[in-house]
Amino acid sequence: MITNKNITKFTEDTRVKIPTILHLIRLGYTYLSLQGQNWDKETNIFPEIFKTSIAKINANTNPDDITRLLKDVTLLLDNEDLGRAFFEKLTDRSNLKFIDFENFNNNSFHVVTELTYENGDEEFRPDITLLINGMPLVFIEVKKPNNREGILAERNRINERFQNPKFKRFANITQFMIFSNNMKYDDSDSELIQGVFYASSAYHKLKFNYFREEELFNLTTLLKSLTDSYELAVLKDNNLEVIRTSPEFQTKIITGQQIVSVPHC
Repeated sequence: MITNKNITKFTEDTRVKIPTILHLIRLGYTYLSLQGQNWDKETNIFPEIFKTSIAKINANTNPDDITRLLKDVTLLLDNEDLGRAFFEKLTDRSNLKFIDFENFNNNSFHVVTELTYENGDEEFRPDITLLINGMPLVFIEVKKPNNREGILAERNRINERFQNPKFKRFANITQFMIFSNNMKYDDSDSELIQGVFYASSAYHKLKFNYFREEELFNLTTLLKSLTDSYELAVLKDNNLEVIRTSPEFQTKIITGQQIVSVPHC
């Protein structure tokens, strides 16, 4: 029996979330199923990915030093500094590196969906989270197009989320929050809400910006091929094999209409 709830979920996933995930995979992110995975619920860092990645980009590093580094990160995220201390460690290029900026492809990139951010009885669950070297540095919220009230409600939730002190660690580790409703920008609208918007973390009101490319380029030249088996694995993990033959879903995949601007690998 198909309920109204199933239809709504089917439409939003068909038009926005799954095409976004597949687009990210074609940009170089590896899809990571949460089934059977272990992550630190206090920070949403994936320890094994973190340790492996840090060892890879820091040659001859003692494993014990990496374990201590991971503990230090948790302490840094407790600061009331909107993540400044963590950001300084994240961008430090002289000591143990969290990210290899010189050889960016040397880092690990993963995309997960429906990763819960929780502290006690408070939680939220972004549609998509991007992990760089096992650290949840970006999350993406998506809404189906032509749903003004739903879009405004989602934007308000994003705007209010990190005002909750229980989410301080998540606010401190998050570098970007991205919001997309898979529509073209409408500069004639007095309140810009359609398109793709991003904000850096804030304890209070966010300042959303929107993407403008300095150069015109063919984005498809950056995209890797996506095998049918990989696409099917993602759909199965989300219990959405049924949408694979949907004309709407196929249109989004074939035309590359769903575009989210994020760093490519």
